[in-house]
Amino acid sequence: MPRTSACPQLPLFGAAPDDTDIDTVISWGLGCDSTAYVARMLTAPAAHGIDLERTVVLYMATGSEWPETRLLVEKLMLPLLRKHRVRFVQLARNGHLRADGFTVLDDSRHPEQLFARGPWTLWDDLESVGTVPQQAGTRKCSLWAKGDVGDWWLGQLFNGRPFRQIMGFNADEEGRRFGDQVASKMPGRTGEFPLIDWGWGRQQCEAYLRERFGVLWPKSYCTFCCFPASMGSLPAHLERMRAHPDLAGEVLRLEYTAMSLNPNAKLYGRKTLLGLLDPAQPRDRACLDAFERELDMPWALYRVRRLFLLSDGGRRRPVMRSTERIDLGRPHQLARRLVSISQRHGVDVEHDPAYGRARAWTRPRGTAWPMAEDLFATAPARVIDKQDTGFEREWNALLSSAAQLPLT
Repeated sequence: MPRTSACPQLPLFGAAPDDTDIDTVISWGLGCDSTAYVARMLTAPAAHGIDLERTVVLYMATGSEWPETRLLVEKLMLPLLRKHRVRFVQLARNGHLRADGFTVLDDSRHPEQLFARGPWTLWDDLESVGTVPQQAGTRKCSLWAKGDVGDWWLGQLFNGRPFRQIMGFNADEEGRRFGDQVASKMPGRTGEFPLIDWGWGRQQCEAYLRERFGVLWPKSYCTFCCFPASMGSLPAHLERMRAHPDLAGEVLRLEYTAMSLNPNAKLYGRKTLLGLLDPAQPRDRACLDAFERELDMPWALYRVRRLFLLSDGGRRRPVMRSTERIDLGRPHQLARRLVSISQRHGVDVEHDPAYGRARAWTRPRGTAWPMAEDLFATAPARVIDKQDTGFEREWNALLSSAAQLPLT
């Protein structure tokens, strides 16, 4: 069973809450839509069918929220929650696995702070394995960082008791209501979608918050999110990056590391953040300068192997990967070593003199499954050794022999 930990509560904040009285949970993602609902509901809770004594507002800390969102929440929304004595619960993951459980960062009717991160974040998870969020398919990153955490806590709180969960999907997202109803498997849960019922789309939510607080409420998403490209908001996203060059530098490092181990790991499908920034433009140059500062750290030489296998029925299986750290040092030192050994053994090597990466394939990826890939690459030393279960057995079964560089 997943483990749960909680931040200590001082006695002056009162006794522990009686969870058996709770029958309503409001999921708050800090964005425009759910914030508009919470703000309007608090003008007349009973008229909106809410008994605040029996309600929890629930927030899952992803760890990479934009600074302006955190600032607005603490300046404008937390005072509202305190005024109405709304119980506000903040959660986060403890680690990569479900078995690691979650942490209750805060559980209070007088919240003073929005916790930016917990013990383990989505950034930690991506950086440790050297990858970026994937655009294809469902938003697994959101399910991992938010959905799983919330479901763990809700399962422990209600344990099958009936409750309703209020979701902040706006009226432009009618399909999400259907998706939630199909995907929801928690016993006793009933999803409610008041913004859809009100007919409030994104524009109505933005207009309400502008009239109420005098601000244009920003979109809430992780700094390294891949979806601005597919949502058509990439120009606005880049402007946000330029306003926070230090954050842009971190995201550039995440993408550069991922692409060192896998050239296909671009943040925005066919586009990279690095390729979208123009060094001749001062604000872009500030982001690139921050990126160079981020790269000023220990680097590692990695061996990365991938298997692209088929099932017995001929369907493509999930790609298997093995990542192994071979050496540690400075980027140009490691690049020289890889270039020198690769050239002596007739292996082509790529070298990026601008930022330091070197990469050599002893077995390039093919075009038809099943196939294997074997490469050596240098990258910032943030990626851990990791190998999928059964990898060596499958590797040996597919390849009777494999070329090697004398690096290990």
